[in-house]
Amino acid sequence: MKFFKKIKPFHVDKRGEMIYLIEGAAIQSVLRITCKKGSIRANHIHTKDSHYSYMLDGSMEYYFREDVNSKSPIKHITVKKGEMVYTPPNEAHAMKFLEESVFLAFTTEKRNKDKYEEDLIRVELIK
Repeated sequence: MKFFKKIKPFHVDKRGEMIYLIEGAAIQSVLRITCKKGSIRANHIHTKDSHYSYMLDGSMEYYFREDVNSKSPIKHITVKKGEMVYTPPNEAHAMKFLEESVFLAFTTEKRNKDKYEEDLIRVELIK
């Protein structure tokens, strides 16, 4: 996993706050994804795509194995509202939602259905 971070405002005044989510990335798609408590998403590897997942509301356990060809242990972190995790290409990953959740996925490849499926290798990190 390249990074996980808590997002903090860079500017706050009486009108509100400003937060940088992503800078300098070639984003092709932004998705708003809703998730039911207990649901599992991903359980796959992207061969080309990478994505940033920013938790708008709720929380998830994010599972990953950095070296897809290794037998290394599966690691996990908890991602909460206002936090973001980056998934690079060729990293096995899965998400289990701990409560009703909404997150934004910023992707480096377009997410049309056919191209998306061509980029995936399905795995089962979690059940």
